[in-house]
Parts: sequence; structure tokens; C-alpha cells
Amino acid sequence: MNEKPVSAEEKRSPGKLVLASLVVSRFATQPSGILTGLLLIDIGLTFECPVGVMGQIRTASSMAALIFALLMGALSIRFSHKSLLVMGLLFLGISGLGSGFATNFVMMLAFYSITGLGVAMATPMGLTLVGEHFPLEKRPGAIAWILTGAAVSYFVCAPAIGFIAGLGGWRLAFLGFVSPICAVALLLAAKGLPAMSGKQHPAISPRSYFEGFKRVFSNRSADACLAGTALSFAAWQALLLYSSSFNRQRFLVSTGFATVLLMGAAACFTLGNLVSGRLIKRFGRKPFTVLTALLTGIFVISYTNVPNLWLSVALGFLGCLFSGMRFTASNSLTLEQVPGFRGTMMSVSTAADSGGAALGAGVGGLALLMFGYEGMAISLGVMGIASAIIFQLLATDPTRTGMHKKS
Repeated sequence: MNEKPVSAEEKRSPGKLVLASLVVSRFATQPSGILTGLLLIDIGLTFECPVGVMGQIRTASSMAALIFALLMGALSIRFSHKSLLVMGLLFLGISGLGSGFATNFVMMLAFYSITGLGVAMATPMGLTLVGEHFPLEKRPGAIAWILTGAAVSYFVCAPAIGFIAGLGGWRLAFLGFVSPICAVALLLAAKGLPAMSGKQHPAISPRSYFEGFKRVFSNRSADACLAGTALSFAAWQALLLYSSSFNRQRFLVSTGFATVLLMGAAACFTLGNLVSGRLIKRFGRKPFTVLTALLTGIFVISYTNVPNLWLSVALGFLGCLFSGMRFTASNSLTLEQVPGFRGTMMSVSTAADSGGAALGAGVGGLALLMFGYEGMAISLGVMGIASAIIFQLLATDPTRTGMHKKS
């Protein structure tokens, strides 16, 4: 049951700024989503769209991310992982500017979709660089810190966005907060990451671009990780996208109080990230992924189906806690599936995230329009439970079965 000893190449020590750069880069992928989750009602009022319809800007962004993440599987073989990460941060900044200046729903849909391109580039490259710069035993901890960077963004971004929106509306929040954060992350990544990170050989045959996809999609365990990730990410949308609107509409809480609740949810998600590194080492990548995916689905179903605000908040917070754990566990499991093509594996995994987000936003929005918040939560929570079943029955941990070797 012991993990295979790492090679000398895997024992390289990362530079001091490497982890900090990756954490801040992941942080920068979050503000746009936090803004739309917190202020979706306000954006919808501007464009005269109901919440269920306005939420489809997230569906469009997720679909764009899904498509581009698949393309990233090939680009990651040809281009520097660092340059792709930096380009993704640039797209995120452009999306923030365009969304802030959008004059109608279609324009908002188009510019917000660019967020998906940025996420499709920055997210997998950040995780791929963990595989390059950290030894095997330190990767769960590094991934936990990177995902914690995403969670901590809620503490910083939620109150800042709420304050800025109170001064100048949701447009000012995009222009005065989202884009500047992306610029800071871009500069830090440019300085903190080694110049040759992930640099590939310039003369690669066209067949090489498809080899990574072949190795990923012919691996049953890797495919199970992708399917499980997509379904668990869909379930997460019930908390990420719709919980603030649920609290505002069902319990009539103010935007300010919804911000406080969002920060509490972020605290639970962050705690889940922070403790998961050690728990993964103790229980294993796969068992911990299965358990946390299952509990996330259960609490997603529960939080809208109770009549009391505080009980609902408590159940939602528990869902966020286990979602944070699941994020770290499933990413740690996925990263090790095809070690010879980590760039492709994590790019396709990001596509699965995006597909799951689109599925969650789309199905959740439709269920919300047809059956209310309870129907939305049940439909997405069941997906979370299904993801746990897939991880349990079909996924394996190569580091625990002697399969972990260079492809």
C-alpha cells in the first residue's frame, strides 16, 4: 500500500515564488464567478432578465471553457505551460473589462464567455505545474494550497465586490476589481514561475498532439475521474451559483447579509481545502474522493429543503466543507492518472469541470424555473451522489497499485 519512491527528477525543489504564483493565479480565476453569484439578481434587473435566464451567462462561459480546455490538451504539448497560464490570466482581465462595459444581454453573454477561455487555460496549467515542480508526496499539499487560494478569494472578493457594487453598481465591480486582480496575478506569474516551465520541443509531429488524448481516453480510471469530476462539479453549482439568490429570495436577506453568508461558506470551503492534504495522506486519494463527493451531494439536496434560514445555512456550510475536500482529493487523484501527459490530463479535467459547471447551471436553471429551488437542489445533488458511485466503482489510484510510472 506504500506509494512508489519518487525519482530524482521529482525531488526538485520549487522556487520560493512558484507556489505563491500558482495560488494567486488560481485566486484570480474566481472574482468573476463570485460577482455573478452574488449580484446575479442585479445584473438580471439591468438587462430585464429573470435569475434563471441570467444564470445562463455562466452556462455559456462553462461551454466555452469546455471546448477550449480540450484544445488545451494539444496546446500544452506544444507550448510552455507558463505562457499558457499567463495568456489565460490575460483573457480573464479582458473578460472583466468587456463585461463591465456590456450594454445588453448578448454583449454580456459574449464577454463573460471569455472568462471560460481564461479559466480553461489558467486552471489546468496551474495544476500541471504542480506535477512538474513538486515531488509526489508534496503534491496533495500544494494542490490544497492552490485550491485554498480559490476559496480565500471569497473572503477578499465577496466583501470588496459588495462594497464596490454599493458605490457604483455591478459594472464598477467588474471594472475596478475583477480586471485589476487579474493584472496582479499575471505580473506575479510572469516573475515567479521559471521561464522554461513545461517548454516542449518545437518540432513535434501532428500525431503527438493526439497521443495524450489517446492515453487519457483509453484509460478507464482516467475516464472515471473525468465523469466523476463533471458530475460533482455540476452538484457544486447548487451552492456556488444559486445559494446567494436562494437566501435573498426565499429568506429575504439583504445583499450585505448574503455577502456575510457567502464569506462563511468560503470559510468552510477553505477549511476543507486546508485539512484535506493530511486526510488524503491518511485515507488515500480514492476513498477520500468518494466519501466527500457523496457527502457533498447529500448536503446539496438538504440545504433548500428545510424551512429555517439557519438550518439551511448550516447544511449549506457543510456542503461547502466537503466540496473543498472533494476538490483537493479528486484533483490529486486525477493528476496521477496519466503522469506522462499531465498537461493533457489536467486540460481534459478542466473541460470536465466546465462541462459539469455548464450542466449544473443549465439543469439547475431549468429546474429552478420549473420546480423552484428545491427541484434545483435535488436534481444537482443526485449528480453529486452519482459522482461518488462512479469514483468508487471505476476509478483507481495508480500510486497505490504500482501503476504510477512515466508514460
